[in-house]
Amino acid sequence: MRKLALSDDILMHIEKPSRYIGNELNMIVKPLDSVDVRFCMCFPDVYEVGMSHLGIQILYDMFNKMDGVYCERVYSPWHDLDKIMRERDIPLFCIESQTPVRDCDFLGITLQYEMCYTNVLQILDLSKIPIYSKDRKEDDPIVIGGGPCSYNPEPIAEFFDIFYMGEGETRYQELLDCYRECKKSGKRREEFLRLASHISGMYVPSLYECKYNEDGTLKSFYPLYDDVPKRVKKEVVKDLNNTYYPDKPLVPFTRAVQDRVVLEIQRGCIRGCRFCQAGTIYRPLRERSLEFLKEKAKNMLDSTGYEEMTLSSLSSSDYSHLSELLTFLIDNYHSKGVNVSLPSLRIDAFSLDVMNKVQDVRKSSLTFAPEGGSQRIRNVINKGLTEEVILDGARQAFLGGWNKVKLYFMLGLPTETDEDIEGIAILSDKIARLYYDLIPKEKRNGKIQIVASSSFFIPKPFTPLQWATMLHKEDYIEKAYKVRHKVMEMLNQRSIKYNWHEADVTILEGVFARGDRKVSKAIVNAYNMGCLYDAWSDYFDYDKWLKAFEKAGIDMDFYTVRERSLDELFPWDFIDIGVTKEFLKREWNNAMNEKVTLNCAERCSGCGASDLVYDGTICIRTREGGK
Repeated sequence: MRKLALSDDILMHIEKPSRYIGNELNMIVKPLDSVDVRFCMCFPDVYEVGMSHLGIQILYDMFNKMDGVYCERVYSPWHDLDKIMRERDIPLFCIESQTPVRDCDFLGITLQYEMCYTNVLQILDLSKIPIYSKDRKEDDPIVIGGGPCSYNPEPIAEFFDIFYMGEGETRYQELLDCYRECKKSGKRREEFLRLASHISGMYVPSLYECKYNEDGTLKSFYPLYDDVPKRVKKEVVKDLNNTYYPDKPLVPFTRAVQDRVVLEIQRGCIRGCRFCQAGTIYRPLRERSLEFLKEKAKNMLDSTGYEEMTLSSLSSSDYSHLSELLTFLIDNYHSKGVNVSLPSLRIDAFSLDVMNKVQDVRKSSLTFAPEGGSQRIRNVINKGLTEEVILDGARQAFLGGWNKVKLYFMLGLPTETDEDIEGIAILSDKIARLYYDLIPKEKRNGKIQIVASSSFFIPKPFTPLQWATMLHKEDYIEKAYKVRHKVMEMLNQRSIKYNWHEADVTILEGVFARGDRKVSKAIVNAYNMGCLYDAWSDYFDYDKWLKAFEKAGIDMDFYTVRERSLDELFPWDFIDIGVTKEFLKREWNNAMNEKVTLNCAERCSGCGASDLVYDGTICIRTREGGK
């Protein structure tokens, strides 16, 4: 009988004890003496957020299908339990076996967003694993990082033994086999890490050294040994129909953020928005077959009892079999009370027809993402949306019965002018006017409700806008105020609600996004000052972060507002994502010249990603140009 790591008196006095006890539907149990490799998968945020992450569900299923491997899970303890664990010296434990994380061979940490970095340190600290990889002993777990933030791992490189670059389905078996061989032959930790660096996609930070110029920019980045690769190539699943995907995903006892079945229909995106990191690092576009998705949808719904399914991708409208898939899901599951949701739809006639099918009773909000307030700035970022297309989508939506619209914009984009900024309010008002002009008063389902939101632009690695400068906090807030004041001048101001993202969080995300190894000192300082759950606005303390950087002797402006030359060596330039730096430079120049690049379905732009894939992808079909 499994013994819980937490006593009854602790469980009775903390919020949501179901976060820590396990035994969820479809949880996998293996006797510890039946396995020779234990892998603890971690999402460094609260349980409800981590349980919503598809990547962990996929890897959990994959690892547990491997012979001799047991994959367990751990999430960040909430503040109440964190305090108790420190006071009573309780080590952080795996949910499945309720044994210490430190007893595992590997700790794999998903890095989904930059603001989780202090939670990463919390996980290590509570697990009694030394925070710095150089301080770890032979019996400490191998700490591996993966996910979007690993595409610039340098700010947190000193906390990790390995980073897995790319999609996790391809190389883990090889890595675990290497570990087994090293363990069997008595090789030390350092020897295993050296051998691991030979496996494609594995970046071992301790085997590389960086030097800096007098101005603080990176001078060189190189491996310490001849057998360690100079560049680390990302891993790509070439055939999404012949890979791991869970038939029986975990179902939490407490309500998760995304409390539903998630069906990933494709990876990658054809659109080429110049601000979007996901659009480059997940290239090229790869679709799952209709038959694969039908089978997985049936199996997951049968094994979970969920009554909602999300079709997941970066641009759902671009999936070539979307209509057939929806027809199958509606015909087979709509009468059983199963709802289908489709995020990332482009608002056009096809998409609205799709949404009518899946929202035939309740008309929820429609989401448009113009990103820029003017056509000029949309051309700069290569958004691929004209005002005519936006208004036509709104027109069809209003005729279809919708009267709630969410609009997403960005402020602080390169070359931005006051006209671009005020265009956010003007476009919002045009959509409101369209509703009142189009729908007779007696047929309106209440007044139009428009929520316009703006985030502040952050230049991300491996995007054409990675060379862009950021702004100071006060400048971002001033831009948001300009939008708000312009909204108040609009005829339909009462129908428009405007809000914006926190400017101080944006600054910090910008530092982490393009930071180097020196930034790690500030992260440790902030953690030691009590920073935790920085992705949660209620717990984010910018003043502590400012003090942490000051104590580390680091100027945050160096990473944010400083101008960069096209020839500067970036901390992430050693990573080969397939998309070439030459292409990114070309797209940067196109942005500065307000020149639009056609999407991948219309013409291949020669980004380099076609070298990563097999013959059935969008790259091969359009390499010669045209459809």
